[in-house]
Amino acid sequence: QVQLVESGGGLVQAAGSLKLSCAASRSMFVINSMGWYRQAPGNSRELVATITSEGSTNYGDSVKGRFTISRDNAKNTVYLQMSSLKPEDTAVYYCNAVVLGPLKSVINFWGKGTLVTVSS
Repeated sequence: QVQLVESGGGLVQAAGSLKLSCAASRSMFVINSMGWYRQAPGNSRELVATITSEGSTNYGDSVKGRFTISRDNAKNTVYLQMSSLKPEDTAVYYCNAVVLGPLKSVINFWGKGTLVTVSS
């Protein structure tokens, strides 16, 4: 089991910045990758960014060049630095951790989410 606790959400004006944190209950070295997903009202959950244990990153098209994902293995924490925020970035942001189980199975863990609201 991996428990994830997000923090850092809130209300910010358009063009502003915000940094999200996600603390994992287990060492980052047993977690294959971590990432952030978001879900706006009426929409499906979408990829924001992921980072592997080797540090490789992947971003959703809508946030490329504006958001940066990073990890601190010593603190078992992943961060999402969000800049140049737009009202359409408003959503609940969920932290995700992927652990590789037996027989190449993939196990996903999710945090409870943190709300980010961007005002125009």
